[in-house]
Amino acid sequence: MRKTKKTRGRLSAELANALSRLASGGKAVFSVSDFAEAIGRPRNRVWRALTFLVDRGWVARLRKGKYFVVPLEAGPESTWAEDALVVASHLTDRAAAAYWTACHYWNWTEQVPRTVFVQTPRRVRPQEQTILGVQYRIVCLSQPKFFGTVKRTAGRGFFTVTDREKTLVDALDRPELCGGIRQVAEMLPVAAEAVRWDKVDEYLKRMGSGAIYKRLGLLVESRGKKVPVPERKRRLEAWHGRLTGGYASLEPGGLKMGPVNNRWLVRLNVRGIVPEGAAG
Repeated sequence: MRKTKKTRGRLSAELANALSRLASGGKAVFSVSDFAEAIGRPRNRVWRALTFLVDRGWVARLRKGKYFVVPLEAGPESTWAEDALVVASHLTDRAAAAYWTACHYWNWTEQVPRTVFVQTPRRVRPQEQTILGVQYRIVCLSQPKFFGTVKRTAGRGFFTVTDREKTLVDALDRPELCGGIRQVAEMLPVAAEAVRWDKVDEYLKRMGSGAIYKRLGLLVESRGKKVPVPERKRRLEAWHGRLTGGYASLEPGGLKMGPVNNRWLVRLNVRGIVPEGAAG
């Protein structure tokens, strides 16, 4: 995670105690009302104190009415290094760390994405934000596609992340948000051993996307035993039965050129992922 250096200066005992109460009480991310209670003032008389804390770097403003306590133990000459997943989960009312960030969280890839990817059914602007030196990309999706999340704890707070099965389905739906289809193909063998495939099948139906079936079926079938899938033959035929018309690009947003796989209706617009001879 990227770090940013900020000189914060001294803090009064009253403010320090208030922030300490919030952090120790599991409210590293807090609301205006939370702060008013911690400092013992009416809600309409805390705005000047909050502005001071934000300006001095003791607190970070995440969005309207939501703030984050920068660790007090770092001292006045601080290097901020709090878990970015906690911040990510509070950038809007309903949000989850997802895509490449979730792939890294579940240990499917050792590559650390420079951007923290956040998934939400809310409309959020701007969709790209930098908070305390960390870059966030907020991906808005339809309400029916926001599901399959779990809550975890980290440091002094909690965060929400897509579960393993939703992370895999999302990676096949939006590989460009997971480092590209080449990265997705590389992590697929590890992911295949980690997920519950009955749950993956359920999630595939809920997503309602033929393109996901096409990419998944092609990658699983062409890579053979490298991608361990229980009841392999049955699943492949079940996925094939749910294909929609038209060809899906193996790499969405890539060039619309290259050979096609007629069984799975996929255009192979990235070389070296599917073995030679898989087209046709």
